[in-house]
Amino acid sequence: MKCSQCDYSNPEAVKFCLKCGEKFFKTGKQEDDNSYFYEFAHYVDMVPRFERSVEPKFQNVFSRVFRKHSELEAERLFIVGTALTTPQLSEVKDTWPKPWLFARVFVIALIAFAGFYIGVSIFNNANFIPGLIIVGAFAVPIATLIFFWEMNAPQNIAIYRVMYIVLIGGILSMIASLVFYDILRNHINPFTIGIAEELAKAIIVMIFVTDKKYKYILNGLLVGAAVGAGFAAFETAGYALRALLTEHGAAFYITILWRGLFSPGGHIAWAALTGAAICKVKGDQPFTYNMLFKFKFLRIFILVVIMHALWDTPIPGMFPFGHVFLMAASWIVVFLMIRAGLKQVGERKLRI
Repeated sequence: MKCSQCDYSNPEAVKFCLKCGEKFFKTGKQEDDNSYFYEFAHYVDMVPRFERSVEPKFQNVFSRVFRKHSELEAERLFIVGTALTTPQLSEVKDTWPKPWLFARVFVIALIAFAGFYIGVSIFNNANFIPGLIIVGAFAVPIATLIFFWEMNAPQNIAIYRVMYIVLIGGILSMIASLVFYDILRNHINPFTIGIAEELAKAIIVMIFVTDKKYKYILNGLLVGAAVGAGFAAFETAGYALRALLTEHGAAFYITILWRGLFSPGGHIAWAALTGAAICKVKGDQPFTYNMLFKFKFLRIFILVVIMHALWDTPIPGMFPFGHVFLMAASWIVVFLMIRAGLKQVGERKLRI
């Protein structure tokens, strides 16, 4: 599919050139704005079926990260999830997507962080400190969240909605955890911390996924990851500021560095798993609180609480190797959930 305008070689079956936007197939009739934008849903994933992987092999899933991508590809990815650009179920691919945009987002955030670091450490300009904290706290969580967004095969959640959940869900879950801390103030230990924070995030995730729109396991993963990303970023920003005010400068940078590196396997992965479990139990049915007592949900929630408790347990030699192990274990379960979500999409397509 070579474009006649810019000579760019496009994947098969696309209707627009991914580089210049030239439309390949014209119907010869006047098209309204709705039909024009709806066509994005047919190819917005940009990945031909033969390039996708059914099995969760890392060399396949991440094979497009280091390929060259046009700016137009990124722009079209960001328009999915609206009423005009959400594909029908029959058009959704149930094979493993190949995300790549998350890596670009991370590189951009890393460049911005380097700029703020230069302003603080070399020029000693205090005006750069807030930016350093914000970018340092949000860089990895947002990049990880974009990964979950790209893996959301139904493509039914817009990026605007995702950012809304990050900000509102993040702060509400933090406030809810403070309420539980106040209730458990005489019994604070790693296990009760895990219960308080994971239950707080679970409640906020429930509030969002009660919407009938979120009926897929992959939707729950994304919504949960959004709440977890907000929680992780806000918490990291708070700890970084505390380190800056109470300790020497090295502790400030170490706090941002380690919490950023471990955030994908902590709050983000745990909340994503909780969200996936809720949507797996809920399905197409209206949400009821009785669903939270089903084994399918409880086994995931208990696993998440145990992981969180182990993460906070002051075991000698636990850091960093124990946290790396817990992070890997969390992501193994995440990929199993992604596989279950893609299987769910495939089963629903067969019912049509």
